[in-house]
Amino acid sequence: MNDYYSGQQRQSAEYELYVASTLRHNAGRLAEPLTGTQRVVKRGIDVAASVMLLALLLPALIVIAVAVLLETGAPVFFRQARGGLGGRTFHIVKFRTMSVQENGCEITQARRGDPRVTKVGAFLRRTSLDELPQLWNVLKGDMSLVGPRPHALVHDLQYGAVIGPYALRQRLKPGITGLAQVEGQRGETASVECMARRVEADNRYIENWSLGLDIMILVRTAGLVFFDRSAY
Repeated sequence: MNDYYSGQQRQSAEYELYVASTLRHNAGRLAEPLTGTQRVVKRGIDVAASVMLLALLLPALIVIAVAVLLETGAPVFFRQARGGLGGRTFHIVKFRTMSVQENGCEITQARRGDPRVTKVGAFLRRTSLDELPQLWNVLKGDMSLVGPRPHALVHDLQYGAVIGPYALRQRLKPGITGLAQVEGQRGETASVECMARRVEADNRYIENWSLGLDIMILVRTAGLVFFDRSAY
């Protein structure tokens, strides 16, 4: 147990140092992605929307929690360390969809037909309902409704070492959904090239942020929940 926590702390410190160094190195050529007013507006929308949605969806959240509990027992929620704004670590919360809870130095991404995914979990992942508890992350201020999707720390370190602009995606809070996801860059990143395309979309979102862009991404995300058959 002590080895697990010391390993995670080492990953957190290493990634935060890497992000800080990258952002410092690029400070001269990169403008702040959002003004102070824009940050306040974006945060205000996040708080209002997360409170409203948590209240409206409470019955559904309870039903999902009971379904997970009945199929596989406790715990109902899955928590994992992820890199957030500035590379600082936070713990993302999801409904548990797998028979394992990986959160260490080796994490295997979910694949199509993954035997670790439970029956209830398969439905939750297909409809993205497993992501709903992240509204709590948004309310706490760890995440935003829209932003670059956060990855496991071990994957941050892995891809940060081979994709030059990777750390630049940490200039904004991570999101429940993002530009990369609505452009089709979701699910398993089976190659470095696949992750590089996702990083490019994340940085493009940051550099072109607007309230209208966030609204467009949220609308397209709602459509994907109902009509996207590529989710697993």
